[in-house]
Amino acid sequence: MQLTQPVDPFGEVNVHRQPNGQLTIVATMLTEPDIEGARTGLALDASASMKKLYGISNVAGGLFAKAANVVNVVEPVARTMAGYLANFSSNGKANLIYWACSPDGSMIQGIGDFNEEEASRVCINGPRGNVWGRGTKLLPPVRYFIENAFRTSPWAICVFLTDGIIEDLDAVKAYSMQFARQIATGQRRFIKLVLLGVGEEIDEKQMEELDDMFEGTNLRDPKGRPIDLWDHKLAREMRKFEEVFAEVVSEDTIVADWGRVLDPAGRPVQEYRDGLPALLRFTLPETARSFTLVFRGHQITQDISEAFIRLR
Repeated sequence: MQLTQPVDPFGEVNVHRQPNGQLTIVATMLTEPDIEGARTGLALDASASMKKLYGISNVAGGLFAKAANVVNVVEPVARTMAGYLANFSSNGKANLIYWACSPDGSMIQGIGDFNEEEASRVCINGPRGNVWGRGTKLLPPVRYFIENAFRTSPWAICVFLTDGIIEDLDAVKAYSMQFARQIATGQRRFIKLVLLGVGEEIDEKQMEELDDMFEGTNLRDPKGRPIDLWDHKLAREMRKFEEVFAEVVSEDTIVADWGRVLDPAGRPVQEYRDGLPALLRFTLPETARSFTLVFRGHQITQDISEAFIRLR
């Protein structure tokens, strides 16, 4: 289970209960990676349920349409996220598309490639020349980025903004597993996929299902690094845009010269004498409801009782 309110400097904290009752903690330190040749993409849900979030009222027009006073909340989020991703990209631009267009929600529509300054002005009000989807199919935009836009890129990250239920979840999981196996054998390069939930009707259970699908698979890339394609975030809970990189960091990224993890009783459960990595993995007793990270004179306590209750 992923905690909804990790304490700084954690970008993400996940709690997994093992068969013997112990808790395995996988936590990342919030940092922006520096990856040569990285490319970035942003896909915006254009299904019918999103229309209100784009500021489009179902009222036909006139007095009642004005009274509806619907605000486009997607545009500022998309502009800011696109600008941030553009700065991280090796070519200085982020690739933007709409997805879940057409009657069955299976079409995508290109918006363009934008640098930070262009992204701050781009008009984001829904698909043009195409209908809003009556379904929400995620596989088409995933395939677009993996098989087309970033097929030859050494590394990429793609953010999928959505508000609702994903209709083709099983197909997305099957395709993701196939792609991960190709990464493991060195046939393909890694692409990080991040679901970003907006609105009040998000099916976070589906997001978590994708996020956790590689837990326990032991799939690793040719350099021995665990393969975990999916992550998810809720826009209302994000504190910094750097959180989209929460699962990108690895054990090879060192953020401090040493560190130590303590259980609730103050007993050391993990020592990092040769450097504190940005990705932490350690085990806590079944009854633990917090842990403390000590490094460089700092002492950070993370409450995990939220996950403890949910795991029960």
